[in-house]
Amino acid sequence: MSDDIFDLIIVGGGPGGYTAAIRAAQLGMKTACVEKRGALGGTCLNVGCIPSKALLQSSELFEEAQHSFESRGISTGTVKLNLKKMLGQKDATVESLTQGIEFLFKKNKVTYVKGAGVLQGGGRVEVTGENPQILKAKNILIATGSEVTPLPNVEIDEKQIVSSTGALELPKVPKKMIVIGAGVIGLELGTVWRRLGAEVTVVEFLDRILPGTDNEVAKTTQRIMKKQGIKFMLGKKVTGAKKTKSAVTITVEPAKGGEEESLKADVVLLAIGRRPYTDGLGLEDIGVDQDKQGRIVVDENFKSSVDGVYAIGDVIEGPMLAHKAEDEGVVCVEKLSGQMPHIDYNIIPGVIYTWPEVATVGQTEEQLKETGVEYNVGKSPFMANSRARANGFTDGFVKILADKKSDKVLGVHIIGPDAGTIIHECVLAMEFGASAEDIARTCHAHPTLNEAVKEAALAVAGRTLNS
Repeated sequence: MSDDIFDLIIVGGGPGGYTAAIRAAQLGMKTACVEKRGALGGTCLNVGCIPSKALLQSSELFEEAQHSFESRGISTGTVKLNLKKMLGQKDATVESLTQGIEFLFKKNKVTYVKGAGVLQGGGRVEVTGENPQILKAKNILIATGSEVTPLPNVEIDEKQIVSSTGALELPKVPKKMIVIGAGVIGLELGTVWRRLGAEVTVVEFLDRILPGTDNEVAKTTQRIMKKQGIKFMLGKKVTGAKKTKSAVTITVEPAKGGEEESLKADVVLLAIGRRPYTDGLGLEDIGVDQDKQGRIVVDENFKSSVDGVYAIGDVIEGPMLAHKAEDEGVVCVEKLSGQMPHIDYNIIPGVIYTWPEVATVGQTEEQLKETGVEYNVGKSPFMANSRARANGFTDGFVKILADKKSDKVLGVHIIGPDAGTIIHECVLAMEFGASAEDIARTCHAHPTLNEAVKEAALAVAGRTLNS
């Protein structure tokens, strides 16, 4: 083993870790990033956000070619699926992006260390793997992300019972797929395979889909997805799963208790959430405090209970989002360098890449009611938007929640075409403390989908022009 001394060692090369490493190096820190996967980018890039979005885009185009082109006067003949080629395009995208991060490491002089990092105390990280070594640093940043949350009596084999990882690699389209969990991952991947020809049933413990989102948006999403062909079983608890060579049978019962029933499918996707990935890091041995959920407890500077040890991303409290981890990584290392950046956790957007997309930022109506905040609501349907009508995608709406007294925007919730892009003008407006009137008086190009945002802002004051 060899010794090497750094200003900062980052354990984990996902969005939070690699972004922090690059920023730290830009700030003049001698930086190392330890990653055991063998490829940078973490879950998000390798088996999460990026590959799933590649398949969402490809499956969306496949469905459009099958069902929408003819109505637009585009005759294509028989549309066929080449799943192997579709998966290959996804893999090529992932490979090019991981190589891109390695290039950025070299460009910014970040030392990339392949292997598993274990904290030894005293600023030391033991790296195990093909090239075992001991690294030393003034500070250590943990950015190891998250892993799939298991479910008792449902054993993942990544072939018949799959996590999101296996769901991105299925060699053929299943005739029937059961998705356990009606959150973001379950609905996105369920959408992919439904478009490609699978009969998809979503089983959810709660009595609603997309927990944490605005209730009106969640209900609208469920209604649209049901119309697309996805079946929902809400308020159901999965108690077990048994495999044969050709099928999986799961047993479910009402979440509040009741008679058990069985469901059969070719493939079962377990997508009930993710949990912090901290096993094997040596945290307990050096005294790093964790909460009941296994998250590392940190202060406003991302410092743990141990001097010189910091943490960001999915291993700490907050939404498990790649962009949240990226911002935390930058803020953490900038604070270490003496700067004074900040994050407003109320203004972190979330996007669900189904079709139509769902995008949200700030408070929901339910949260405002719970805290007793008086507010006004402005809504505009995409049916009233010229660009949406021209594009042929008119499902959904924009909803703006503004403080009743000050008119300050408190939350924005969108379900509709390209919602994930549209939301960002609202995020920026909220960062600057804008009112609904500020958005309403901002000139929007015509015809664009973003005009629905302006119309919703006008609706807050009850003076809509086009809806």
